[in-house]
This record gives sequence, structure tokens and C-alpha cells, in this order.
Amino acid sequence: MSRLWPRYEGPDDLAAIERLPLEARGLPESTYALLARAAALWPSRTAITVLPEASRWREPLHRTYAELLAEVHRYANLLHRLGVRRGDVVALMSPNCAELIPATLAAQLAGIAAPLNGGLSPAQLTQLLGRSGARVLITAGPELSPEMWARVGELDGLDAVLALRPTGATGTPEPLPAINGVLIGHLAEMAADEDPDAFAADLPTRTDLAAFFHTGGTTGNPKLAAHTQAAQVANAWMLAADARISAEAVVCAALPLFHVNALVVTLLAPLFRGAQVVWAGPLGYREPGLFEEFWKIVEHFRITAMSAVPTVYSVLAQCPVNADISSLRHAMVGAAPLPVAVRETFQRHTGVALVEGYGLTEGTCATARSFPCAPRHGAVGQRLPYQRVAVVRPGTWEELPYGETGVLTISGPNVFAGYVTGRNASGHILDGLGKLNGGRLDTGDLARLDPDGFIHLAGRAKDLIIRGGHNIDPAVIEDALLAHPQVMAASAVGRPDAHAGEVPVAYVALAPGATLTEEDLCAWAAEHVPERAAAPRAVTVLDVLPVTAVGKPYKLPLRADAVRRAVVETLAALEVGAEVTVATDDDAVAVTVTVSPELTLDAVRAALDQYSVRWSVEARP
Repeated sequence: MSRLWPRYEGPDDLAAIERLPLEARGLPESTYALLARAAALWPSRTAITVLPEASRWREPLHRTYAELLAEVHRYANLLHRLGVRRGDVVALMSPNCAELIPATLAAQLAGIAAPLNGGLSPAQLTQLLGRSGARVLITAGPELSPEMWARVGELDGLDAVLALRPTGATGTPEPLPAINGVLIGHLAEMAADEDPDAFAADLPTRTDLAAFFHTGGTTGNPKLAAHTQAAQVANAWMLAADARISAEAVVCAALPLFHVNALVVTLLAPLFRGAQVVWAGPLGYREPGLFEEFWKIVEHFRITAMSAVPTVYSVLAQCPVNADISSLRHAMVGAAPLPVAVRETFQRHTGVALVEGYGLTEGTCATARSFPCAPRHGAVGQRLPYQRVAVVRPGTWEELPYGETGVLTISGPNVFAGYVTGRNASGHILDGLGKLNGGRLDTGDLARLDPDGFIHLAGRAKDLIIRGGHNIDPAVIEDALLAHPQVMAASAVGRPDAHAGEVPVAYVALAPGATLTEEDLCAWAAEHVPERAAAPRAVTVLDVLPVTAVGKPYKLPLRADAVRRAVVETLAALEVGAEVTVATDDDAVAVTVTVSPELTLDAVRAALDQYSVRWSVEARP
């Protein structure tokens, strides 16, 4: 096997891979060097195929590796001419489009990229821009996203705004409205005369910062996680080393580029192999029309691999397979717990096994992967090469033996450099904020390990709610509800949901004499929570909210109640008479359903399989 590509087909290959140090494998110095290598090896091979939108998948835009590199050079040279230097940040806020892909790589070549979720509130976006120090924003123009363009005027501190056009747009665009004191223009138009053959300044090195990704899709105070060039390249190689990812692979990309999965899994990793990536329309998996056309798209482009969250596979499992999808053999899933029912239904529906994985932004992207040839029940996967995982006792970092549950920690070349907390004359100030200890990352997740390096998650040490792969900080919901003068206390938790994995719900205690109804509170939250996805599905009024012996908020009983309500509603829809009891143990919730002995238990079990919670079914004596 080559120095760059060892045998990596199953879990038993891990030890042999690691006999050769990662430094000896000759990885590219930076994401730019990775792209330049691909363009030198496969200049005429198609690198990206971008669909204008789901309904127009027969009208794609193609770029070869040589063409992609030329666009990156033009965009990076423009950024350099506008004053962007190695330690300067370029923010990017746009739905996916053909121009966003080279723009992201160009930002990492000229300076540091900071992809932003345009769905965040103006206050959150302004906070992220201020913390990063970004003075240049690359964003969707009015043709691509009128709503996103309208938000640009609400952002402060910018020197230049470069607008992106829709994929395949032709003709001369309408002049952009002026913003006082800000340089405004279309990115491609302004970069048209820049040098396509080389970058005009020094190239990034492995220790340079490549990107700042904000953590979570909906957080009250998003943090900026700093990635180095070396971390991104190493993590992309760990994924590309998979024997099933080859030069003939065609990868479907439909997650937004502000998500680390989109960058590392569906952009950087394919660059290593010279694979083609098919980018879905601007909204990707968030566009309902994509699912109607998805199997035809798979057949037409002979897609072999895809990456998505459990919610996507749940929807696809309900879409009739109206095309030849025999090319699809690698379906990766992560970002949220995978319910058994989703796994089994998708595989039965398509014949394709889901390959579960695990990762987080602070770990650059991916830390564990599964193997269809060697399934490990209950595990999210085996650690990737050159990463080290350990389980430690909460609060002490004392390492625990195999089989014991504690906080999962990660170390290795993929661990982030820290959170951006400020900036001084020397550059950005980075701080682990308690998450880093001697190079080890506290993931905040509870887990146990087996001797083969497989990770078995056991819940979250933090209270984040994961809705369809997006992290929601409960504080966002709680702060919004507490802003109502009649609300005395508020607590938000995740409620199991068959479609999204979890949805947020809230519990409140009201002031004496309050007249609010639960419907009033839902309406208030929908109006005041910064992002729609975080608005609670339900708000329940209690006399008092549970607290610990020392008076701190205690969410476990609320999570148990949320689970019980979800199960009761599910069984009521089946018209099954059952008794539902919920028990809690070490921050975990378990459900027991007792039914009449004359009833068949299959329907009840199938219903409960939709949820990623521990459950059991018993026949009433």
C-alpha cells in the first residue's frame, strides 16, 4: 500500500495504520495545497457539480479541478487586494451556490474563513463578526437570497461586502444598493481580472489558522472554534482513507457550508481522492422539493456516497424509490442519535446500510466511524486513525477503564486550537474555556469505550437540545420566556421526536395572579426566540420547577416528563391502552410500557423504536 493510502477496510486495520506516524504520510501543508495537488493530478476531472435548485437538477454547473483552482486564485487575489492578510478574517454568509465553494477556500488561502449561519439573529451575527474582527463579508446577493441580503444593512463594522449570485446566473446583475462607507460589489465581477494562475502573497502553513466555525446552530451566545490548516487537512485525510472513497466516488453534498460536515466531509475529503461532489440547491436538505427528486438525482449522477442527519434519512425512507440507486453504497449519518426505526426502515426501503459516525466542531469534524462489514451494536463507531479517545471522571480528568461511563475526551491532530475570545496586537486570543486540558478535549458527552476503540454514547453531560442535527442552547428559550413579566421561572429540555430526534419544549412557573395560558406562552416564545427552530413545541405551566437540594435547577424530572408525554401521545394515536412509567438513573431516562396480555406488542415496539430513548414493553399480569 502507498504511504498516503494504507489499507483501511475494517476495524482491525487501525493498529497497522498507526505503525507509520501521521507526519510520515506526506499530507499537504494546507487546504490550498490540498486543492493545488488535486488540480495538478486531475486538472480535467470534474471537481464540483452544482445544482441551481432541486427542480432544475438537469441544468447543473460543472467545474473541473483546474477551473476550481483558478476561481480560488481570483477570489483570493481580490481579497488580498482589499487588504485581507494572513491573520484577517473573511466572513461568509450565504446559502450554498457555485460561487460560495471557491469563496470559502479562497478565504482560507488569503486569511481566515468564518462561515456564518444566516438564520441567526442580527445581534448574534454582529457579536460573531465583532469577536472575529471580520471586516469583509461575502454574502448572498439579492438575486440569491433577498432575505439574507436585507440583513446586511443591520450588521456593523464592515469595510466591504461581496455579493454572490445564484448558480448559473447569466447577464449583468442589477446594481447593488449602496451602504454608507462600505465597498459593495459582486464577487465574481470584481475578481474577473485577477490572476487565475497563482496567489499573489505567501501561502498558508500548517500551523496557520484556517477557519472559525461557530458552535451550534441555535445558541444564545455562539462560540467561535478555531481550526488550524493542519487540523482540517488531517481530519479530511482520516475520512478519505476509507477504502470506499475512491477517485470514482460521486459524493452528494446538501448540508450548508457553515456546517463543518459540509466543509470537511463533502469538500476537503473528496479533494484527496479527486472525487466529484454534487452540490444540491441553495437550501440542500432543507428544500422539500429535493426529496421528491432525490432518487432521480442519485441515478443521473451515479452518486455513491452521501452524508446527512437522521431526520433526512427518516424522510427519504418514506420517498418511493423511483430510480436505479444501485450506485449508492455509502450513506453516512451523524450529528444526532440515530433511532433504531430510522436505521432499519431506511435500509429496508433502499437496501443501503447507514454508516454511523460521531464528531463535533471542536474536533474539527469527525472522530469516529462505523463499518457496515463489522457492525457494533449500540456504538457510534470506532475512533479514527491517530486520534485518541478516553473516558474520564467528570470534573477530575481521571481516566476510567473500558466499560465504565464518564465524559468522553479526544486528543490528536484534529483537536481545535481554542475558542476566539478576543483580539490584540498579536492577533486572535484563543482560550480552551475549560474544554482543553493538556491537549485533550472535553466533548461534554457521556460515553463508555470498548477495547477496540468503539464509542458507546450514554447521553450528554450538557443540556443541549439536538433538533435534526442542530444544537439548541436551552438558555435561548429560557431567556425569551423569562422576558415576559408574568413568568417567574423557565426551563427548556428536549422532547423525543420521531422526525427530528428531539424538539424543544419548555416548562414555566408563573407569578401569582398570572392569567397566561400555555397557548399564550407558545406564541410569546415564537415571537421572542431568535431562531424558529428553537421555538418550543409546547410550554407547560407548573406550580414550581424542580430544583436540587441546594436550590439549583434540576432538569432531569422535566426531561422524564417530556419523554412520558411523547410516548403517551404516540400510544394514544395507536389506540393502545397502556400504562406508561418513566424512571431516571444517573441523568438517563428509561420508559416502561405495560399493556394488556391479549394485545400484540409488535406495534408498540415499532412505535417506541422511533425514539432514541431506553424503553421496555411488558404484558400486564
